[in-house]
Amino acid sequence: MPLLQVEDLTKHFGGLRAVTALSFSLEKGEILGLIGPNGAGKTTAFNLMAGFIAPTSGVVRLDGEDIVGLKPHAVVRRGIARTFQIVKPFRKLSCLENVTLATFLHETNRAKAEAEALRILAVVDMADRRDRHAADLTLGEQKRLEIARALGTRPKILFLDEPMGGLNPTELENACLLVQRIRDGGVTVILVEHHMKAIMKICDRVVVLNHGVRIADGAPQDVVRNRDVVTAYLGEARA
Repeated sequence: MPLLQVEDLTKHFGGLRAVTALSFSLEKGEILGLIGPNGAGKTTAFNLMAGFIAPTSGVVRLDGEDIVGLKPHAVVRRGIARTFQIVKPFRKLSCLENVTLATFLHETNRAKAEAEALRILAVVDMADRRDRHAADLTLGEQKRLEIARALGTRPKILFLDEPMGGLNPTELENACLLVQRIRDGGVTVILVEHHMKAIMKICDRVVVLNHGVRIADGAPQDVVRNRDVVTAYLGEARA
C-alpha cells in the first residue's frame, strides 16, 4: 500500500480550475518531485494535501486513511509536515527555540524537547546556530531552519515548497544533500521545485502538472524527454 494516495483531487476557485482530477501515489522512502510551469497548480496541490484548503472533490489517503477535511494541525499529527515558499520563522526566537516549539507536538518534557531540537539542528547543519535569532540568519539558513521545524513534528512525509529557491550554487548543492539525508533518515519527501538540475539529481520520480492537470509521471530522465512536458515549458514551436 502506498504511503500517500491521491485520487481525483480537484479544486475550483469559482470558474478557475486550479487542480483537476489529480491522481498519483507516493511510496515510503521516495523523493518525489512535483514540477510544472508557473501557475500549474503545484502549490495549490500542496495546500490541498496538507489540509490548508478543502478540495472541491477527491481523496487523499495517508497510510490508507482519508485525511480530506482534517485541519492542518490534525494532518501534521498524522504525519505530514510542510515548509513554505516564503520562509516564516519566529524571527525574535533563537533557532533552538524555533525547533523546540515544533517538537512539543509530541514531547511534553522541555529537556527532552530541546534535546530533540538539538539533534534536528545537527541534521540540517545548524547546531552552531542554536542561539542565533532567526532574524539574523541568511536566506539559506532560514530555509534550513524551516525544514528543521518541520522535522520537529516527526513527519512520515515532508512537503518542501521550493526549498532551493534563491540559493547560491554552494547552498543549492548543500540543500540537495540535505534532502537526500532526510530521506535516508526515514522521512519520505515530496517537493515543488523549479531547479531542474536539483530535480534530476535527487528525485526518484517526477509528477508534472500543467494548468492543474497531471501530464506526466515517471523517472526524471524520462519525464524531461516527454513531448507534453517540453511543450508545457517551451511551447509548441520548440517541442
